[in-house]
Amino acid sequence: MVRGTRRWAAAVVAVLAGTLVVAGSSALGQPQAQQAYRLKVDAVAYHLPGKTALGVAVRRGVVAVDPRLIPLGTKMHVPGYGASLAADVGHAIKGRIIDLWFPSTEMARAWGRRTVTITVYR
Repeated sequence: MVRGTRRWAAAVVAVLAGTLVVAGSSALGQPQAQQAYRLKVDAVAYHLPGKTALGVAVRRGVVAVDPRLIPLGTKMHVPGYGASLAADVGHAIKGRIIDLWFPSTEMARAWGRRTVTITVYR
């Protein structure tokens, strides 16, 4: 037995099995599945032109969040709205409230304010 090889045995077996995780991917270079969690929030609709805190133009799928609860750049799914990106903040967005952008005032009024359970992907 070569000196020092015993402590590497578990790591070698993990690498060969593809279970060793290194910086967001497996040891074999395969990406990990995204982890998700669900969060009950109040979703409020709005329609205003402009840019977000991340510097992207507002558009469908852009959501304003409280960055202490949902970090900017986080992907999520909002039931009835679709795939979204946490890309903006607002002075009235505190805690479990999110703002959803709509292309017209009429569409925003039709949505109004709803309590929904979103899926947040890490």
